Amino acid sequence: MIQVQNASKTFSLTKQQKKELQTTASSINAVNGISFECKPGRVYSLLGPNGAGKTTTLRMVATILQLTSGDIHVCDRSVKTHPNDVRAKIGFLTGSTNLYDRLSPNEIVEYFAKLHGMDKSTYTQRMDMLFTKMGIHEFSKKRIGQMSTGMKQKVSIARSMIHDPDVVIFDEPTSGLDVITANNIIDLIRQCKEDGKTVIFSSHIMSEVDLLCDDLAIIAKGDLVYQNTMDHFRSEFADISLTEAFIRIVENSTNHQNA
Repeated sequence: MIQVQNASKTFSLTKQQKKELQTTASSINAVNGISFECKPGRVYSLLGPNGAGKTTTLRMVATILQLTSGDIHVCDRSVKTHPNDVRAKIGFLTGSTNLYDRLSPNEIVEYFAKLHGMDKSTYTQRMDMLFTKMGIHEFSKKRIGQMSTGMKQKVSIARSMIHDPDVVIFDEPTSGLDVITANNIIDLIRQCKEDGKTVIFSSHIMSEVDLLCDDLAIIAKGDLVYQNTMDHFRSEFADISLTEAFIRIVENSTNHQNA
């Protein structure tokens, strides 16, 4: 369970950033007091154009960024008062793997298993399961720096899932991947749902959203401008494509914000 309660994030601006943004303001609001809830056994999709606040929101959920105001509870633990407890419950996967080039998949996944306090018997068994599912065994001893983007993303998945987290966050996980590797991630999201995990993900690919999503929210310029079930979204915009519906909602919200 994820409960986002009036969460906001403000960033201070450097002189260079002020120049690039053509503003005299000393700060910028990336997320403006948003609230939503993600339930176990359902896939919640957070959509929005570039710069809307999606990644900032997901990073606040994952305790990578601190909130400016509001609170977020993950499995009934506050990210503000119990961040370590929250991290233990979360698996976080992005389109950027950020793995150690000199290490092998075996070494990286073992390292993260130990960070989570897993005993050798448990993590060895789970590592074998993940490596088999993702097809990692054939390159498990190869150095990360010698791997393709798809291989690295598979290792990143194993690293993120080794501790069997209750909550899984996917931030554009299929970005730039080949069809086969992207399909592996789609299958993983489905499996997480079947296992009763809480899943939240962002994607620019509406076909993925249509395929996986149970609930969705759309964020634009830091504001939550739409929130409902996927079934309701399809029914509400039955006369147009999902992409057209997304664009209509974002454009209408932008016009309203600028009015």
